[in-house]
Amino acid sequence: MENLTFIGLGYIAAGIGAGLTLIGAGLGIGNIGAKALDGIARQPSAAGEIRTNMIIAAALIEGLAFFALVISLLAVMNFSNPKPAEITEQPAAAASLNR
Repeated sequence: MENLTFIGLGYIAAGIGAGLTLIGAGLGIGNIGAKALDGIARQPSAAGEIRTNMIIAAALIEGLAFFALVISLLAVMNFSNPKPAEITEQPAAAASLNR
C-alpha cells in the first residue's frame, strides 16, 4: 500500500511540475510580446530588429518549456516502475565471489 502512495505522489508532482512549466512559459512569452509591441510603438523604424529578437527569445523559452515537460514525462515513467529497495537474489557470478 505504501508503494502505491509513492507512485500517486509522483504522478501529482509531475503534473504540478508540468503545469508550472507551462504557466511560466506562457507568462514569459506574453511578457516578451508586450515589451516588443511597446518597443515597436516607441520606435517604429526598429520594428524588424525587435520582431526578430522577440521571435528568437520566444523560441528559446518554448524550447526550455518543452525540455521541462519531457523531464516531467520521464519522471512519470520512472514512478510507474519503481525499482525494488533490496535485491534478494544475487547472480551466480556474484555469489561465487562472496564465498
